[in-house]
Amino acid sequence: MERKIPNFAGTWKIKSSENFEELLKALGVNVMLRKIAVAAASKPAVEITQDGETLSIKTSTSVRTTHVTFTVGQEFNETTVDGRPCTGLPLWETDSKISCEQTLQKGEGPKTSWTREITNDDELILTMTADDVVCTRVYVRE
Repeated sequence: MERKIPNFAGTWKIKSSENFEELLKALGVNVMLRKIAVAAASKPAVEITQDGETLSIKTSTSVRTTHVTFTVGQEFNETTVDGRPCTGLPLWETDSKISCEQTLQKGEGPKTSWTREITNDDELILTMTADDVVCTRVYVRE
């Protein structure tokens, strides 16, 4: 049976954000960098293009722009929120939710992962975890 793939494509703006600074704290980001990151991340522009199960996500803030492309079910290289190289393996958790465990390529640190989910209200919910700290960011289509 072929799965119906949700449409993640579009330009998204942030509606709410919870625990982002706590997430950075759990990752060991120092207080100055946390303040800058939190301020910058308060108004990110997120552009997603999609080709089937391949997503390309560009997140732009005043401080930096990140760009990641992945295909669900295939390992890929990305970086953690605090910029450490890791390997991610995105998998379908539900029909509308992708979850991705991250494995650091070197060194040690908190266990990190993320999920992206399209809700019935056409919102995009991004959750990021570092050990037991969960950051939830909700986006709406522009």
